[in-house]
Amino acid sequence: MVNSVIKAIENIFVDKVDNNRIIAAIDLGTNSVHMVIVRIEPHLPSFSIIGKEKDTVRLGDRDIETGNLKLETMSRTIAALSRFQQIAKTLNAETIIAVATSAVREAPNGREFLYRIKQELNLDVDLISGQEEARRIYLGVLSGMEFNNEPHIIIDIGGGSTELILGDSHEERCLTSSKVGAVRLTSELITTDPISDHEFNYLGAYARGMLERAAEEVLSNINFGEQARLVGTSGTIETLASIHARETSDSTFSTLNGYGFTLKDLREWVSRLRKMTNEERANIPGMPEKRSEVILAGAVILQEAMTLLGVESLTTCGRALREGVIVDWMLAHDLIDNRLRFQSTIRQRSVLRVANKYNVNLEYSERIAALALSLFDQTKGHLHEWGNQERFLLWAAAILHNCGHYINHSSHHKHSYYLIRNSGLLGYNETEIEIIANLARYHRKSQPKKKHENFQNLATKEHKLVVEQLSPLLRLATSLDRRQIGAISRIECDYRKDDKVLYLKAIPHRQDDDCAIELWSLSYSKLIFEEVFGVKVIASL
Repeated sequence: MVNSVIKAIENIFVDKVDNNRIIAAIDLGTNSVHMVIVRIEPHLPSFSIIGKEKDTVRLGDRDIETGNLKLETMSRTIAALSRFQQIAKTLNAETIIAVATSAVREAPNGREFLYRIKQELNLDVDLISGQEEARRIYLGVLSGMEFNNEPHIIIDIGGGSTELILGDSHEERCLTSSKVGAVRLTSELITTDPISDHEFNYLGAYARGMLERAAEEVLSNINFGEQARLVGTSGTIETLASIHARETSDSTFSTLNGYGFTLKDLREWVSRLRKMTNEERANIPGMPEKRSEVILAGAVILQEAMTLLGVESLTTCGRALREGVIVDWMLAHDLIDNRLRFQSTIRQRSVLRVANKYNVNLEYSERIAALALSLFDQTKGHLHEWGNQERFLLWAAAILHNCGHYINHSSHHKHSYYLIRNSGLLGYNETEIEIIANLARYHRKSQPKKKHENFQNLATKEHKLVVEQLSPLLRLATSLDRRQIGAISRIECDYRKDDKVLYLKAIPHRQDDDCAIELWSLSYSKLIFEEVFGVKVIASL
C-alpha cells in the first residue's frame, strides 16, 4: 500500500537526513511496553521498520487501595526498558523517544516512576495526555494507510484507554480519549471464569456508557453526505483480526495491515469468547500469550464502539502510537518537509486555540511574546544557552500568561498556571506543558521557590532552571508594555561581560511618549532578572 504520509505530508526529498539514520520509539502502555526501531529513508522521505520488541508488564495492574503502580511492576518495566535500550544500541539507534500513557498518567506515583527510570537508565520518558496520544496515533495511521481525502474514524483500544479519532488525510477533525481499556475493564469488572451473564451484561453497558460521549463527538464532526470508514489499531484489534483470518481463510497473511472484518463477525466472536474459560481462549489459534486474559473486554469495547458509531465493518492498520511518535519526532526535527502545514504548526495552533478559549487579548500577548523573544535572542550566548525548543516554550507562555484573567484578576498568574496545566495543549508532552504553565505563573509577583507545589512538579534540575532563567525575561517583557498600548516598539540589548552590565535601550513607538510608566515598572521587574543572572540592568529610552 502506498504510504499516505509519503503522498500527503512527506513528498519532498530531504537532503539533510543520512541514509543510515536509525531511531527507536518506546510506548509504555497499560498492558505492554513496546518498542519499534526504524531506519529513516530520505529519498522518499519516510521510514522503514527494522525491529520490534514487546514485553507484557501490566503497568495497569495497580494497587487497588492507593492506585499506585506496584513496585514489582515498576521493576519489571525498568528491566524491560533496559533490555530495549541494549537492543536499540545493537541496531545503532542514535536516539530513543519514549512516551507513557494512561497507566502512568493516572497513577499517583507515576511521575516518581518516570524519575526513577531517568535515574536508573538515563532515559527520558514523556508523559502525554489522552488527546496528545490520539494525535500521535493519527500520525501513525497516516504513515501506513491511504485515506484519499475521505473521512476515517480510527479506534485504538489500549489497556487503559480507548482513543476515537476522526480525520481525512488533512487536519484531524476530532481527538478523543476515554478511560475504558481492555486491562482496566478486565481487572475492575470481571471476576468469573467463564464470565457470568450478570458481569457480561454490565461489562457491555459500562463500555457503552463510557464511549457514548466520544462517539457522539466523532459523529457530530462528520459532514452531511459523508461516509466514514472505520480503521482499527493496536493489540486487541490485531488479535481479533488474526484469529478471524486464521479461521476463515486458507491463506497465510504476511501482514494484517488492511485486513477487514464485520460487526457481525465480531458479535459472533464475542458470543464465543464469553462462553470460554481463560485457558480455552489461550488455546485459540493466533491468540498471543497473555492476550487471552483481556481479549473479551477488548472485544466488547470494540463491539459497543462500532454499534454507537453505526459502522458495519472495520479495516486494520499495523501502525499506531509508536509510529506516530516517530513521525512527530521527524516533524519536530525538520526531517520531513511537511506539505500539510497543520502538522508542523500544531503546537502554535493549539496555544492560540487555548488563548481564544480564555478570551486572551492576542494583540497584546503577541507584543509581549515579541519582546520576550527579542530578550531571549539578544541575551543568548551571554546570559543563557537555551535553544529553539525552550524559545518556543517561552513564546507559548507569553501568549497565555494572562489567560488567568478569565477566572479572576486577583492572583491571575496562579489561575493562568491552572488553566494552562489543564488545557490539553496538543503537540506538547506533560513536562513541556508544566514548564509553560510555570513560566506564566512567574511572570509577576513571587519568583520560583522550592516550597511552591507547581515548581516542585518539575522533575529535573534542568527543567527548573528553564523556568528560573526564562520567567525573568517574561517579567521584563510585560513591564515594557505596562499600559498595554504597545508604547515600546522594540528593544536593543548590549551586554558588557567585564562589567556584568546589561544595557537595555527601549525604542518608543511614539517620539513624544516618555514611557515613564514602562520604565517605572521595569525598575521593579528587573530586580529578579539581576538576581538570577548576576548582572546589573541599566535601562534607557
